[in-house]
Amino acid sequence: MNEVTFQKGLESLTSTGTTARSNETAKSESFGSLLTHSLNEVNRLKLDADEAVNDLASGQQKDIHQTMIALEKADVAFQLLMQIRNKIVAAYESVMRMPV
Repeated sequence: MNEVTFQKGLESLTSTGTTARSNETAKSESFGSLLTHSLNEVNRLKLDADEAVNDLASGQQKDIHQTMIALEKADVAFQLLMQIRNKIVAAYESVMRMPV
């Protein structure tokens, strides 16, 4: 199983550069592509968890620990994604309430 890795995306979002060149490298991946990549990763983890459950139910896999780990990875990734979504929605609502 692969681990959820949002660290690369978070580093590019939080990195602060002193020169224009370092700012360009930090902005090389757009927020939209980062979000799309994160959604795809969460979906992949969910599909892996579903496959692990099906394998356990059909008897192809005997290790319940790996199945539970896959389920928890998918759950934690989904919860993180929902918190990111909530922050984005809150930021959008905050911008919409600003007087013009």
